[in-house]
Amino acid sequence: MTSGDDTMKLPRDAVLLRVFIGEDDKFEKRPLYEAIVLKAREAGLAGATVLRGPIGYGHSSTLHTTKILRLSADLPMVIELIDTPEKIDAFLPTLDAMMPSGLVTIEKVQVLQYGESRNGKA
Repeated sequence: MTSGDDTMKLPRDAVLLRVFIGEDDKFEKRPLYEAIVLKAREAGLAGATVLRGPIGYGHSSTLHTTKILRLSADLPMVIELIDTPEKIDAFLPTLDAMMPSGLVTIEKVQVLQYGESRNGKA
């Protein structure tokens, strides 16, 4: 939701949706992490951040790391999305349709600051 000044409001009690995928994962010929962020923005979620990990492994126990001879070996990616429980729940079917595999977690969070700083300055 946006107000007259085109900024989103987020309640103190929110939900963090965390998505763990591989850097090489795709959705409709686009990197999956990018497609998820774009869909989240379309859905009006309050925020999204993508983090690229230097090392990790998943259910296959295959180690993915930057320390192997090549620059990238399907490095781990984490997408963090935050909004109200209702908006995150509404986004889950979209996310499910985009992901052939991966790990998705949800946790309750308290938003201490969103947008402007506490003293009113951007």
